[in-house]
Amino acid sequence: MNYYDHMRQTLRLLIPLLLACNFSAPAQSATPPETPVRSSALDSSLFYQLLLGELNAQAQEPAAAFSLLLDAARKTSDESLYRRAVEIALRARSGDSALQAANAWREDVPGSLEANRYVLQILLNLNRLSATQEPLKSLLTLTPKAELVDTIWAIPSLFEHASDKPLAASLVQNALAPMMTDPALGATAWAALGRMWVNAGDTAKALQAAEKGQGFQVHQDHPAWLALALMRSDVNGAENLVKNYLANVPSTDFRTAYVQTLLLAQRNAEAKAELRNINQQQPDYAPAWLMQGAIHLQLRDWNTAESHFLKYLELMKTPAQAHTGAPAPRGLSQAYLSLAQIAVQRKDLTQAQVWLQRVDHPDDRLAAQLRRAGLMAQQGKVEEALSLIDGLQEQSHADIRLKRSTKVEILRDQKQFARARRLLEEALADNPGDTDILYDLAMLAEKMGDIDEMERLLRQLILAKPDDPQAYNALGYALADRNLRLPEARQLIEKALALAPGDSFIVDSLAWVTYRMGQTKEALELLRSAYSQRPDTEIAAHLGELLWVSGQRDEALQIWREGFQTNPDNETLNETLQRLRVTL
Repeated sequence: MNYYDHMRQTLRLLIPLLLACNFSAPAQSATPPETPVRSSALDSSLFYQLLLGELNAQAQEPAAAFSLLLDAARKTSDESLYRRAVEIALRARSGDSALQAANAWREDVPGSLEANRYVLQILLNLNRLSATQEPLKSLLTLTPKAELVDTIWAIPSLFEHASDKPLAASLVQNALAPMMTDPALGATAWAALGRMWVNAGDTAKALQAAEKGQGFQVHQDHPAWLALALMRSDVNGAENLVKNYLANVPSTDFRTAYVQTLLLAQRNAEAKAELRNINQQQPDYAPAWLMQGAIHLQLRDWNTAESHFLKYLELMKTPAQAHTGAPAPRGLSQAYLSLAQIAVQRKDLTQAQVWLQRVDHPDDRLAAQLRRAGLMAQQGKVEEALSLIDGLQEQSHADIRLKRSTKVEILRDQKQFARARRLLEEALADNPGDTDILYDLAMLAEKMGDIDEMERLLRQLILAKPDDPQAYNALGYALADRNLRLPEARQLIEKALALAPGDSFIVDSLAWVTYRMGQTKEALELLRSAYSQRPDTEIAAHLGELLWVSGQRDEALQIWREGFQTNPDNETLNETLQRLRVTL
């Protein structure tokens, strides 16, 4: 860019700034204006100063640009110039300079809400928490009354990354004190303070704040949402506040969020009852049908789940639910993915492909296409499936990993172990520190019967991640499953369990090595515990085998059938049934 091009570009940037300055044209008549007009301080000297400041900014000389523009802002009291000085300092990553300009702006224009916001945000970014008290109070004072509720509710987000969260909560409590007795603002002020205490890890104070807030206005939303968040954290007493709100305010959106909370707590029966109530009161409320479908899907009630998902899709076609011109809501993708899962359970792979092709939400598109590839491979179209995966665009490193792991899984399922191994070895060469690739290579070596290589890779992984239970458990289980070095295998699995207490799969491994060491009764107790916590097909295979060899064959058949219904293609279950010559 030559000198004249550079000047033209600078002037293009400068002209909006100049237009924002307060200057007036000469009077054209003797008639006085109705309101006095402030004359501009923009003379030739100031114009040159602004031009020079912008030239320095364009020339990557932020210190000079900042100094010139801040001086001009002080001369004119013009907020656009103060804003520009702050922006230049922030772009130069000079927090102290940005704070200097914002403070000068605030002192020069004490009624500026924007200046106060800048000061507060810069102080928080500089981690000068104790200095935020006064600008926070000014922010609340200057905010128009119509916007005050939203401003108060947004305060916890401003302090989300504060280094000393209890101090932040105390500062906010002090700033909000005048609002906490205001009938119009009290509920929100207490709820905002409660969120601050949640961030500080003090749920007892957060619950007290929620109670205070609801005491002001039981109909107010903010204390109820705080109580719901506390309920999700298993805080005793929070659910009573949620139910108080629901008894007085039939908010469908809030009730739906309550149902989601019940589902997270695995209180499926209560969730279903709430959803039925929503359906009775608002039969056209589509999200309730989607959530009911998800519950029945989890219960493996395929027909009922399918009918609910189809009802959801039908409702989403109505004008009231349509999102013409906007991205499709994610619920549609969730419904299509779930219907595809049901079709796979019914062995209808063609219909599953149809559902997956309809998934168009950007957050789910890649996952849907990868599932399509997996189904194509099951139909014998392995090369076509791999080509589909190669052609998919990735937006992040996580997408690259997901594509690679899907290709490896397809090749492994097709017994093309050598190709899968080459793929992982190439990936490891490009990412030598990637422990996930290392683990996948180890598991592939086990599939190929190369136990020495598997052990070498897993011990390398243990050295790289000594606090990760995965490698300890994998190595311990592999040894136990082959009746090799059982005391050592048990030590490895116990180490994994110490790192991840209560993990059902590690408990399953511990039960298996215990069984191999001849302690069948203890192993059976461990497996019952693991299966009750997580009814996985792999655990079902092991529990069924121990019940079978212990003479409890009816229960064994029942457990195996449950596992088979969940995953009929599970390799461990099918190998167990074949080895014991059992037909379900």
